[in-house]
Amino acid sequence: MKTSIIIASHKAYTTPYDKMYLPLHVGAEGKDPLDGFTPDNTGDNISKKNPYYCELTGMYWAWKNLDSDVIGLVHYRRYFTLQRKQYRKTHHWTDSVLTQAELESLLSMYLEQTDDIRLSYTMIAPKDFLLVPQKRKYYIESLYSHYAHTFDGHHLDLSREIIDKLCPEYLDAFDETMKQTWGYMWNMLIASRDVYDRYMSWLFPILEELEKGIDLSQLSSFEQRLFGRVSEILFNVWVNQEKSKGLILMEIPVLHTVPENWPVKVKSFLSAKIFGKKYKASF
Repeated sequence: MKTSIIIASHKAYTTPYDKMYLPLHVGAEGKDPLDGFTPDNTGDNISKKNPYYCELTGMYWAWKNLDSDVIGLVHYRRYFTLQRKQYRKTHHWTDSVLTQAELESLLSMYLEQTDDIRLSYTMIAPKDFLLVPQKRKYYIESLYSHYAHTFDGHHLDLSREIIDKLCPEYLDAFDETMKQTWGYMWNMLIASRDVYDRYMSWLFPILEELEKGIDLSQLSSFEQRLFGRVSEILFNVWVNQEKSKGLILMEIPVLHTVPENWPVKVKSFLSAKIFGKKYKASF
C-alpha cells in the first residue's frame, strides 16, 4: 500500500521521520524553495491560488500528481496522533505523530468495523475509508452562526446556491450541517484513493463557482483566504452526505506542535458572538 500524507507548510519547519509523510511547500509559486519540501507549483497545480485557497493548493496538487493508494493532509503544526504524551523535555512531538504502522493497524480495525474482506496492506488499500480529526465543538454556536459571526455568512449562503445548482442532492446535508455545533476542521483527513478523488471532484467545482460570486479586491489579505475556510465547512457537508450512503468514519486525535492559545481563542470567540467583532488575523 503506497501512502502519502502531505504536510502543508508555507515555511521551513521540522517534519516527522516516517516515510509516509511528504513535506509540501504550499503556495510555492513565486517563492524561494524550502529545503526538503516538494513545491506545489509542479505538474497540474493551482499554487498561485494559495493566498485564497490556503492548504487546498496542496490537496489539489496531491490529487493531480500523486499515484498513492492512500492520500492525506496534515499541517506543519497539526498532526494526527494516537499518543497521549506531549511536550516533555525528554520527548519531542515528532515521536507522537501517527506512524504508518499505526495507520495500518487502524485500517485493520476499520475493516473489522465494516465487515469487509481482509486485504493485504502490501498489495492494496481498502476501497473506501476516511479518517478525520476528532470533532471541534463550539457548544453555543452552530457552524453557520460561528462563520457568520467571525467572517461573512454570505459566503455560505452563496455556497448553498451553488450546491443547489451543481449537486442538489447535497442540499439537505448542507442545511443539516449548518445547524451542527461541531465539525471536522482544518481540512485534515486520510482517505483511500477513491474517497479522496470523490471529495476533490465534488469540492473544487463548487469553489470555482464561489470565486465568480465574490469580489476579492474588496477584502483584506486575511479575508481573501475565505475559500480555505469555507471548504472546512463544506467538508462536513460532503461527509454527512457520504455517511448517509454508508461511509464509516474513524475520528483521530490531533496533536498541535505549538499549544493552542485558549485564552485568546475563547476571548475572540465570545467577542465575535456577543459583540459582532470579526476575526482580523490568525491566532
